[in-house]
Order: sequence, then structure tokens, then C-alpha cells
Amino acid sequence: MSASNGPARRRGSAAEPPAPAPAIASDHDASGVPIHRGWAPIGGHRWMEPFVLALLAGGSAHGYAILGELEGLGVTDGSVDVGQVYRTLRDLEHAGQVRSTWQTGTGPARRDYELTPTGYVALDEWAAVMKERARLVAEFQARYLEWVAARRA
Repeated sequence: MSASNGPARRRGSAAEPPAPAPAIASDHDASGVPIHRGWAPIGGHRWMEPFVLALLAGGSAHGYAILGELEGLGVTDGSVDVGQVYRTLRDLEHAGQVRSTWQTGTGPARRDYELTPTGYVALDEWAAVMKERARLVAEFQARYLEWVAARRA
């Protein structure tokens, strides 16, 4: 603890409410649909957020089921880091985009996750980001084929 920074407080404690999640899309069209231009900065495990949100849009799931779905999608070149999945879920829950409940009954207790209304808004924004990224990748590919590949033929 630094004297200049004061005591460390947990984010989301009673003393300090959680910070709102930053907007992902850069704007909205006249009907309110998110739009995005360019690449949004993504650091750490944030790249996983849109995939987790999309998977939870299909219904609630526990962490290992989400992990299995992510591995099935091939979002990494190896196995998905289980710690990374749970950090993402924790961050999404802290941002109010995901809610979790403990499920008990047959087998060990497990935490199930589901999207909140705020999570659906974030998912819409991620869809706008991904749409723009797909456009940029397609533009790159077209230019590559025109300028590089065609000239080598």
C-alpha cells in the first residue's frame, strides 16, 4: 500500500461501485444498431469476451461447458486456458454482462452463467466490431490478391 494511493479497495466493494463497462462499438446508427470503424483495442484475455457472450446467448452454461465450446470453435491454436475462461467470466460478471448462480443437485455444485440485458447490449456491440473486422479482412484479402498474388503469377 502506497501512502500516496491510499488503501487498496476491491473493485465492486460497498465502498466503491463497479465501473461501467466501456462501450465497444464506436457509434450507433439512427435506429440504435451499433456500428464500428476499425479495430478496437483488445488486450489480455478480452479477445475471448465476444465468443463467451455469443455462447451464453444460446442459454446458460457452466464454465467447463463454455471451455469445451470454445475449443470446438478453434479460437486458439491449442487448448483454451481454463483460467482465462474463468477470468473472462468473472470480468463479464463484474461488468454486469453476465450473472451466475450456484447449481446443486446431482454431482458437485457448479456455477452456471447467463447473459444479462447489459450482456446482450455488449454482444450487439461486439457483433458490430466483428462485422467491421470481417470487412477489413475481406478488403485486405482482395487487395492482397490484386496487388501481390496476381503480380506473382
